[in-house]
Amino acid sequence: MPRFDGIFPYIVSPVSPDGTVRRQVLATLCGDLIAKGVHGLAALGSTGEFAYLDRGQKEAVVQTVVAAAEKRVPVLAGVSSTSTRDAVDQARGYENLGVDGIIAVIDSYFPLAPHQVEGYFRAIADAVAVPIVLYTNPNFQRTDLSIDMIVRLSQHERIQYLKDASFNTGRLLSIQDRCGDDLGIFAASSHLPVAVMMIGGQGWMAGPACLVPEQCVRLYDFCRKGEWERAAALQRRLWVLNDFFNRNGLAACVKAGLTIQGYNVGDPVAPQSPLAPSQWQDLERLLAQLAAPCDQDSGAVLEESRC
Repeated sequence: MPRFDGIFPYIVSPVSPDGTVRRQVLATLCGDLIAKGVHGLAALGSTGEFAYLDRGQKEAVVQTVVAAAEKRVPVLAGVSSTSTRDAVDQARGYENLGVDGIIAVIDSYFPLAPHQVEGYFRAIADAVAVPIVLYTNPNFQRTDLSIDMIVRLSQHERIQYLKDASFNTGRLLSIQDRCGDDLGIFAASSHLPVAVMMIGGQGWMAGPACLVPEQCVRLYDFCRKGEWERAAALQRRLWVLNDFFNRNGLAACVKAGLTIQGYNVGDPVAPQSPLAPSQWQDLERLLAQLAAPCDQDSGAVLEESRC
């Protein structure tokens, strides 16, 4: 099975007002991100507005990203549903479209017992032949995975990774201690990638990498070289972008930023709203600041944090 490491941007889903996926825009974006050094592509995440897309739109996005990648980097697709059968159908469909892995998320309406949650993820893993990334985000999901459940699931031969957005590094240390090499851990939150990689994590799956891929790849490279002070300084510098996302809406911000950069990705899917003109101007200034030259290969850490 393929091995996943590094920076995986969560790709936006460019959708026209009539619901058509803008395949050429999406393919161009994917090609440019690969050229800038990202290690993989993740479709149908929060940045990709998976919760707002219908089945046909999701399939068009996955098909386009797979074709654009041309096997140069692995492609992961998000699977999320309240129904186990539907989640299995999604996973099989994306595998047939050529993805290299599945990021599995569970939705819930009625409360679920732990064995029901565990059965959902096992059913997805049993249905496909590609690696599975468990995704847990207690900030948005009604149903979370306990450490004991994650340990049990990690024994499945295809459940090989965890993307954790709990903000809890102690939880991650416990998972890592109990799972060992059975489960690779990816950072999900923009204030944690350095900490996650410092304790042995695989990398960072994130929306900001759509807009600042080279800086995110540089952060990963610093971590792999053990240059932790420089990695932390760069993480602090990039945090202002995620802080802006938190205040103004993830999909709206990333799509506005990509439009500023020349990609006609369109507005976020309704009922979400695009950024207001004042927010747009703030984001434009922020991206210009982050794009400014920074001597991160020879400058001191203090200079780097100010650049």
